[in-house]
This record gives sequence, C-alpha cells and structure tokens, in this order.
Amino acid sequence: VMRGSRLRLRDVKTQLLTITLFTTVSVLLVAVLLPKAEYLPQGNRNLILNILIPPPGFSQDKRKEMGNYIMDELKPYRLEDGKDGFPQIRDLFYVASDRVTLFGGLSEHETRARELMPLFTRVMNSIPDVFGVSLQFGIFDTDLGQGRTVDVNISGEDYPAIVGSAGLLYGAISQAVPGAQIRPVPSLEIGYPEANLIPERNRVLANGLSEEALGVYIDVLMDGRKIGEYKPEGNKVMDLVLTSGKGGIKAPEDLLDQQIATPYGELLRIGDLARIEYTQGMTQVDHLERKRNVRLEVTPPEDIALQQALETIEEDLIVKLRADGQINNVDVKVGGNADKLTLTRQALQWNFILAVVITYLLLSALFGNFFYPFIILFSVPLAAAGGFAGLALVNILIAPQSFDILVMLGFIILVGTVVNNAILIVHQALNNVRYRGITGKDAILASVRTRIRPIFMSATTSLFGLLPLVLATGQGSELYRGLGSVILGGLAVSTVLTLFVVPALLGFFIHREQPREAQTI
Repeated sequence: VMRGSRLRLRDVKTQLLTITLFTTVSVLLVAVLLPKAEYLPQGNRNLILNILIPPPGFSQDKRKEMGNYIMDELKPYRLEDGKDGFPQIRDLFYVASDRVTLFGGLSEHETRARELMPLFTRVMNSIPDVFGVSLQFGIFDTDLGQGRTVDVNISGEDYPAIVGSAGLLYGAISQAVPGAQIRPVPSLEIGYPEANLIPERNRVLANGLSEEALGVYIDVLMDGRKIGEYKPEGNKVMDLVLTSGKGGIKAPEDLLDQQIATPYGELLRIGDLARIEYTQGMTQVDHLERKRNVRLEVTPPEDIALQQALETIEEDLIVKLRADGQINNVDVKVGGNADKLTLTRQALQWNFILAVVITYLLLSALFGNFFYPFIILFSVPLAAAGGFAGLALVNILIAPQSFDILVMLGFIILVGTVVNNAILIVHQALNNVRYRGITGKDAILASVRTRIRPIFMSATTSLFGLLPLVLATGQGSELYRGLGSVILGGLAVSTVLTLFVVPALLGFFIHREQPREAQTI
C-alpha cells in the first residue's frame, strides 16, 4: 500500500490518472451493477395462499366439491416428505364463499414453503374452468394478495368496455411479463347470474310501506341486519343483528313466501309486494375516483423485479396500446405497491443527497476549510461501487437478494461510515504540515504510513462483525442480508481505494498549508 501511495504521488500526471481511473471505474460499476428495485422484502414466511377464481354461477355445492378435490389431490403430499421432490405439507386449509375462494398450506420445513407453489399451481390448473394465483404471504403484507404487486386500474363509465379493456391488458401483460400471476378484482366476467327483487310500487305504497322499508325487511330475512352494538361489562363490543329466526333462504323463490308486517298490522307475503327477475351482472362493483373500476393485481416472478415489471407495463405496454387506440375508451392507471416503490425511491434519493450535504457541512465546520471535506467525500462513490459489488456477489454466491428499501438504506448508512478512513488520512497529513514540520507529499506519505494500521484494524473488525448478517441463510435472513452486504462491500472497497485516491487528491491542496505553532491545551 505504501509503495502504491508513493507511486501515485510521484507527479501531477499520476495523481490525475489515479483519481480519474478509480472514480470512473466506480461510476461505471454502479451503472452496470445497479439492479431494478423492489419495495419491501417478502421474507420466507411459511404460508402459501392460493386464490381461486371460479366461473360465474358456481354453486355452493360446486365449491364444496372443488375443496374436496383439492384435499384429495394434495393428501399424498401431507403423508410423505419428498414426494415428487416437494417438501411435506404440514397443514392445509380451504375457504370458500361468494366473494373469495382460496386454499393454503404450510410446509413441514419452515424455510421451504416456496417450493410448494408449483404443486399448488398444478392442482389449480387441473380444475376445469377455474384459474388462480399462488402467492407466498409476505411478512409485510396487510391484505390478501397485496404483496409485491403492480396494480393496473382500468376505470370508466361503461362496464362492458372496462371489462373488455381489462381482458386485453390481461393477455398483453401475460406476454410482456412472462411467468407473472395476474388476479382480476373483482372479475373479468359480467355473466354472473342475478336474482333481482323488483318492488311493485303501487302495492308497496298502498300497504303503508316504502321501497327502502321493503329492502330492510328482505335484508333481515336473508342474513340479518345490524341494528346496534352491545358491550357486556369486561367484554368486547358485539354487534346486535336482527334476523328472522327461521332457517336460511335456500333459493330466491323462498323469499316470496316469507311474511312481513305492515304498519297497519297486517301480514303480507313478499310475493304480494315484489317480483323476481333473473339477469346477469357482477358480484361486486368497485370504484376508483367515482368511476367503475377493474383492478389487475400483477405479481411478477421472482427473477423480475417490481420496478422492471412496472416499467414494462407502464412505459412500454400501456403506451403502445394507447398509441394503437385499443384502450382509449377507458382510463388506465398503475398503482399499488409499485407506486409506493416509486415514491419511496424518490424520497430515499433526496435523503441520500441530504446525508452527503450534511456530512460535507459538518466536516467543513470541523476542518475550517471547504476543500478538505470535498476530498473526504470522494470516498463515497468508491463505497457505492463496493456496495453494489457486494450485493451482486451475495446474489451469485449465497442467495437471491433483491434491491429493496432496506438495502437502499444501507447506502445512506455508508455515507457516514466510509468517510472515517479518509478523515484519518487528511487530519494526520494536516497535522504533519502544521505542527511537525513535514511538507508537501512527504506529509501525506507519513500520514498513510502511521494511519494504515488503525484503518485496517477498524475496517477488519467491522467486516468480520458484518459477516454473520451476510452469510446467514435462515428464516428472516432476507431482512438484513442485503443491508449487511452493501455496508460490507462498500466498506471493504472504500478502505482499499481510499488509500490511493484520497492521498492523490490531497496532493493538489496540501501545499496551501503553512506550519503553525503547537497549541498547548
């Protein structure tokens, strides 16, 4: 190291070459190794959820039959570990309702749950007319299916046009992002059977009722209506629900035979006040900014980052379809966690710049000079190159690691960490000139020679302290592995390169210093 420092301080040409070479290489490394970003780490939670989307008109009996089929197909994998190469299933559950149908499973091996996803997908695809998505429930997920998703919202006034555009985007995204799992919410079908009760207005009014009151009666008869709350002492608040007290309604026609009381004290059949009309429609209608909306929740495969999927959908796919006039009759907006990722990245970029500025101003105040802090901060781009190199090596040698928000925080931490070595060199070189009578480049070489041991000692202890964060592969290691790899790689590279770049840059300014009298404190 001393020989290299002496060589790079030989003349102005070698100093400029050293600074230009190492800085250029660092910037190029950052440009080449900069990966596409993720939002939050998914973790390796032992829970796989599979959301099923059955066709319109799927009855309760059909849903139950589908659940029995899934349980029978997966039963062998609950009894044997390693069957067909899949880990053993520890727990398996199935839930079905008119709004959501899903099943999920836990692996007997805590860290191998993700390996069950191909098995579950195969079972889903074997059910006729049913498709679905298989997702590992993330540690930061707050809603069903709202993990690392790009939400494509298709809004408008004409529902058939919205559903048509959503279907077009569904197929286009499937081709543009291979392997992506796409879940339409609420659905791409508008043919769900509906039974509508149409009030006979004259009869309703003649019996002292209103259409709203009739609707309340029907709500009570169907599945009950909340009329208040009750809180027993020392217990939680409970809903007070008014029900008819009879058995559940098995068919829409059963409602017509139910009796209700009029304000005049008479009993009337629902069928005397309303009629049933069968039609087709949606099970639910979502709205976005007061417009009807269908949302496509796109979950890209593991080898495609969330930012890459967002750019492909937003900048390539949607722009192309708009230019071709295929989706001009609806509004298409991209949001979800992908949108949060964009906002967070922008905030962290400004935080990084703010950290550099604060560090510069603080060093300027401590050194009483505006040049020396600039020299010290030259170690930051060197550390950034090392951080991305460390992240790339972890991906290759240890385990896949995304460039998520926690990893980005590592680069902000680096700003305050890697400048320490440069501070030691610059401060000692200034002391050599001011109080020891050593001048010019000799002062810099003397500084490197006396400070190289503490620099390597502090760097080595820090590196070995960070190694467990990087090398650990157990459950939850994804949270801190990326952060540790960035700090470790940045600190290692900057420690070595700082010993060459900082002395070369300091050589242009050290001649400004003059000897001073030593101060006694």
